[in-house]
Amino acid sequence: MDSVQLAAVLAAVVLVASMLSVELGVTVALLELTLGVFAGNVFHLQSQDWLDFIAKFASIVLTFLAGMEVDSAYMRRRLGASLGIGMVSFLGPFVFASTVAYFLLDWSGRASLITGTALSTTSLAVVYAVLVERGLTDTGVGKLLMSATFVTDLCTALALSAIFIKPNVWFPVFLAVSVILILIFPRIAPWFFGRYGDRVIEPEIKLVFLCLLVLIVLADASNGHAVLPAFVLGLVMSRHYQEHREEQKRMRVVAFAFLTPFFFIKGGMNVSLGAVAGNLGLLAMLLAAKMVPKIGFIYPLARRADRRHGTFITLLMSTGLTFGTISSLYGLNAGIIDKTQFSLLVTVVVLSAVVPTAIAERWFLPQAERERRIDRRLAYAESEEYV
Repeated sequence: MDSVQLAAVLAAVVLVASMLSVELGVTVALLELTLGVFAGNVFHLQSQDWLDFIAKFASIVLTFLAGMEVDSAYMRRRLGASLGIGMVSFLGPFVFASTVAYFLLDWSGRASLITGTALSTTSLAVVYAVLVERGLTDTGVGKLLMSATFVTDLCTALALSAIFIKPNVWFPVFLAVSVILILIFPRIAPWFFGRYGDRVIEPEIKLVFLCLLVLIVLADASNGHAVLPAFVLGLVMSRHYQEHREEQKRMRVVAFAFLTPFFFIKGGMNVSLGAVAGNLGLLAMLLAAKMVPKIGFIYPLARRADRRHGTFITLLMSTGLTFGTISSLYGLNAGIIDKTQFSLLVTVVVLSAVVPTAIAERWFLPQAERERRIDRRLAYAESEEYV
């Protein structure tokens, strides 16, 4: 199948996923993942360079958008809850999954550490997609989820870098450019957007995409990854986008209409049902190694931070996708894990994206308007108490 044929097939899959999302009331990301698994295994679709690039770029754009949604003032105010939930969300599965892989599955030490890293993540992409589609990004529960997810993925990225990745001479350049963009972009963006923005040619979106592509190029050259600087870049721009909602809306439209569907579909295509079918026992053990410590460690803290939505927070914090796939793929490319281990890890990552999210949306989904009313009442009560 050539590139045009593959693009046509995947475009049809994207459209079907969108239609099913509307009809079934299910987040489209879950359907794109599921249909990606189906299409990849039933029709034996293979990824191509153009799809790899779009999926990679989409993950960085999603990360930037997620950072853009974080309320920095809220994060500072709930720093204890964000750090607590985010850190146990990483540490519990990392230790537990690594131990299970090493002692019970008899995997090598390095393969076990890759397992712990891959299964410790929380999917910023899935969490953000759910919050956007359900209108929860500006609610207290949404802000807490975004903040805690950032902490978890920060810990995962640091663990992957510290244990495995060997920086080269480009790494200082990558760090320097990342810091410069984070410091300079919020200062030049208002002028640039004011002069060139609000046009059908969308120069402001092109400027953001250029910055993100520069980060990707330097990250690849330095054996790093652009996820964290992209998130922080979005974070420092969050106040600007809160004051310019139309710009934020246009960024979302571009991302969710074209980029992110290919990211989620490709994630599903990574799953080999044949490899999984022959190792169902191992799959169950690895899935339990991720989910049991996630739920066991997160729920008490989530319940304490938000009594009404402790289960919803716990389930979404138990998801995985972007960094889990990145960690697994790094292990495969570096020869640390084999193809069967890779398929098992990616399958666990995809299942952890689909199953907890489906349960959370079906039985524990907060009502956005109700949450906003409650948040306004709490804010008013706090202001009265302060006065």
